[in-house]
Amino acid sequence: MKLYTYFRSSAAFRVRIALNLKGLAWEPAFVSLPRGEHRAARYGGLNPQALLPALEDGAKLLTQSLAILEYLEETHPSPPLLPADPAGRARVRSLALLVACEIHPLNNLRVLQHLRGALGMDEERVNAWYRHWIADGLGRLEADLGSNAGRFAHGEAPTMADCCLVPQVFNAQRYQCDTAPYPGVMRVFEACMKLEAFDRAQPSKQADAE
Repeated sequence: MKLYTYFRSSAAFRVRIALNLKGLAWEPAFVSLPRGEHRAARYGGLNPQALLPALEDGAKLLTQSLAILEYLEETHPSPPLLPADPAGRARVRSLALLVACEIHPLNNLRVLQHLRGALGMDEERVNAWYRHWIADGLGRLEADLGSNAGRFAHGEAPTMADCCLVPQVFNAQRYQCDTAPYPGVMRVFEACMKLEAFDRAQPSKQADAE
């Protein structure tokens, strides 16, 4: 497998975690988002969405991080990233989608560049935007995690939800967001980061880290 990735891409980070948790061998192909390499013909010809990540598995190309996680779960079901029961699977997907669809899109690089460029916002206001949506999203995640007494986001083993939660906390920390109001989120984050699969996937340990 080949993963098209960038060290600070939250979506690629999710997939790196999942590949590691499942013990799959993969090679990275680095695509720099700040340098616009995802929009270059070389990558755009491979992935028409021109987004990260993308995963090559033989002749197949998979795009969109959550679709890739589902693909890995279906093709390599052990260890599972979804619970066995339908209600548990729905809850894990809900937590993952809360991060991937409600928090992350408002703060990804494209949005921040648009705020700075087309809308002329200065760095202080851009950072205020970022922190507002982090606080809004992590507050919702904290409330949802309140019903879970397990070690991870859902139960005693990491799931897709944890693959999404951890990169989002890294983003919050990078922008110096106050995470003290989210003890449940941070408890899960700390449990995840004790696992080699999460630690090895973190941005600072990628070969393209700057």
